[in-house]
Amino acid sequence: MSDEHEKMLPIANVGRMMKKILPPSAKVSREAKERMQQCASEFICFVTGEASDRCHKENRKTVNGDDICWALSSLGFDNYSEAMLRYLQNFRGFERENANQ
Repeated sequence: MSDEHEKMLPIANVGRMMKKILPPSAKVSREAKERMQQCASEFICFVTGEASDRCHKENRKTVNGDDICWALSSLGFDNYSEAMLRYLQNFRGFERENANQ
């Protein structure tokens, strides 16, 4: 059972994300946080598993951001894939600027 919990997102982080999107007066039960933790962790495993399969087929050992975007798109999460691609491009630009300074 502890191995199963090690593969999940920290529940405190899940709770913080839930509170950010809800009205300030909303209360979130422990059970709701745990359920969201399970769902979010399963989603991440699903997407990274797809990306990992692609890397394995291409004889690569490292999953990168482009692989995650590809996996999101191939699994039908095109909106997430497009948003992630924009974020990845911005992040890489930021990293280039920091490296040049």
